[in-house]
Amino acid sequence: MATILPSPPKIGMVSLGCPKNLVDSERILTKLRSDGYQMSPDYAGADVVLVNTCGFLDSAKEESLEAIGEAIAENGRVIVTGCMGKEAEMIRAKFPNVLAVTGAHQYEEVVGAVHEAAPMPPSAFLNLVPESGLKLTPRHYSYLKISEGCNHRCSFCIIPSLRGDLVSRRPDAILREAEKLVAAGTRELLVISQDTSAYGVDIRHQPREWHGREVRAHMTDLARELGSLGAPDNPVWVRLHYVYPYPHVDQVVPLMAEGLVTPYLDIPFQHASPSVLKRMKRPANDAKVLERIRNWRTTAPDIAIRSTFVVGFPGETEDDFAYLMRWLEEAQLDRVGAFRFEPVEGAAANDLPDQVPESLKEERYARLMELTARISAEKLRAKVGRTLDVIIDAVDDETGGATGRSQADAPEIDGEVHLRDAGHLAQGDIIAVEIEDADEHDLFGVPVSR
Repeated sequence: MATILPSPPKIGMVSLGCPKNLVDSERILTKLRSDGYQMSPDYAGADVVLVNTCGFLDSAKEESLEAIGEAIAENGRVIVTGCMGKEAEMIRAKFPNVLAVTGAHQYEEVVGAVHEAAPMPPSAFLNLVPESGLKLTPRHYSYLKISEGCNHRCSFCIIPSLRGDLVSRRPDAILREAEKLVAAGTRELLVISQDTSAYGVDIRHQPREWHGREVRAHMTDLARELGSLGAPDNPVWVRLHYVYPYPHVDQVVPLMAEGLVTPYLDIPFQHASPSVLKRMKRPANDAKVLERIRNWRTTAPDIAIRSTFVVGFPGETEDDFAYLMRWLEEAQLDRVGAFRFEPVEGAAANDLPDQVPESLKEERYARLMELTARISAEKLRAKVGRTLDVIIDAVDDETGGATGRSQADAPEIDGEVHLRDAGHLAQGDIIAVEIEDADEHDLFGVPVSR
């Protein structure tokens, strides 16, 4: 006789916020799938909907609340997790029908809430998931979270109150996860945390055995090991995000020159004026940073540096902003994002004097973006005529074109490389491309053989 298996419950997921939240969502879905749950692509088919919230900015909170409201309206059975879990009382007051509210990276609590809300049938057998886990990103690139929390106390940020102090993962656990991802087809590892440079500080850089040798819980050691996962004919890009410019970052740049680590640093400078940085409670030795950037470019000439800046921070004068603009001219950063200062509930910066008028924030934001767009256009024009390695993100079978990224471009936040005569390529290919043209943000080219 055939055994008829009951249908396991289906779970829907709405994931908001940064890549760190995305990794949390992947881990939650991986655990639930291993427990036998199925995934639902829409509200209608889900027995329970998870909403992984972001609570960094007021605008992000509003988006999260709208997502919760939509999930309740469309489905009715909703579990809330993520950064806004710290505000459980407010969420329950606004949405009394929410089944459960848990905080950021509380995986066990989320899974437990799902088990309670939608219990598995006692005879479910389909518990298999890929060794690499379930992913919300394309197969060829993966985010790799190396730590939780942050030890900084920047006056504009509430991340430590949301996610706690730094908690680093064991290096062998990180490398084991990365090895599984590469075996499953990942060609690009995007290393993320709240402060990648501080990795291992909380566990005193304790070494762990990995493939018969000891590896320290340290950014440099970890980067070197990750860069060794690929093969000469099948390289793996290792891209470092959220790197604070601590002195030991200088030790990572030679790994870029060797080809072990992608020549790319994502450093959240936030400002350049010493007086603004002091009010932000961030390191303020900007002159030394400029010198180090010059040294990095000497060691690894192709290094791309991206950063974010805040304009209109309380007390920012016209002189402070002019200082930032001069600094940007000298630093010649490859990719720049900017934010107008926005008060975040619970942040110390809200109580600082001399708040900048919104109209002035807008004016400064426009000036900064105009400057950085010009710098970006100039740097991209300098790449015309060169041959660059490009990873393919999408292929258009109808037009024969393709879209990819150079080593200077992280997915979804930086520019792209648009290719012609590329219909024979596949997603995840890493190929040589001759650059034929450029604009302010993107490159245009054609595949070539080495």
